[in-house]
Amino acid sequence: MCTLFYAIARPFTRQFDGSVHTERTPLATFTKLNPGSWRAQVRRKGKYVNETFRRRKDAEQWALEVERCIDRREPAAARTSRDAKTFGDLVKLHREDLREVGKRIGRSKAASLTFLEHRLGQLRIPELDRGRLIKFGKERAREAAGPVTIGIDLGYIKAILLHAAAVHGVILSVEPLTLARTALTRLGLVGQGNERDRRPTQDELDRLVAAFDANSHQQIPVGRIIRFAVATAMRQDEISRVEWVDFDSQKRMLLVRDRKDPRRKGGNNQRIPLC
Repeated sequence: MCTLFYAIARPFTRQFDGSVHTERTPLATFTKLNPGSWRAQVRRKGKYVNETFRRRKDAEQWALEVERCIDRREPAAARTSRDAKTFGDLVKLHREDLREVGKRIGRSKAASLTFLEHRLGQLRIPELDRGRLIKFGKERAREAAGPVTIGIDLGYIKAILLHAAAVHGVILSVEPLTLARTALTRLGLVGQGNERDRRPTQDELDRLVAAFDANSHQQIPVGRIIRFAVATAMRQDEISRVEWVDFDSQKRMLLVRDRKDPRRKGGNNQRIPLC
């Protein structure tokens, strides 16, 4: 346990209790942790920020900088946020924060984040301006990405930027993204997709199944999966998650876990009949 003292007449008061002790100024608290590192805590004008450092001197310099930011009414960000220089750093922060609060990143979002990190991650945050985002949209269109796909890409970029600004106080603006999206929409590169109502014919399905079944190198039973998907209207990831415990042989019911729902990201379990 550490004992906390408030400095009134003197700038610092020290109290040792084992290997941990705390020193406090009227603005910052410095706590020596057991591994030998220091935790700095700043409370000022209703703001609270903390960070951990290996050296006491680094903790003091950081605390002083944070106090100055608060006095200037600038966002007081933790060190990990201040170290974020590129868009890739912001993607990493986004992933880590979701993992910390136990929010699962779905397969589609995970793939999009990986793609954006590979494609734009090396850009410094100020370089992600209107012109660069428009260029990104045009490049995606040349790669045969449709208006919906490009819109989804821009949506994830906006989510990452807003998350960094709201959660970590990273100083940035989403206005360039808004302008780029408007420009790409006017160019017809962002928008709604074409509605499709055609279904494959039975002959087309039979030929697909026959082609997969005839492939001697095919180990996954794709033919059976196709038949099962057509009969149940289940998605690929829903089918791949099914376990024997989900099947009720007496009632001929199947439990589908976490069915995709635009309004809810998890817990959408549903039972369907297998006739």
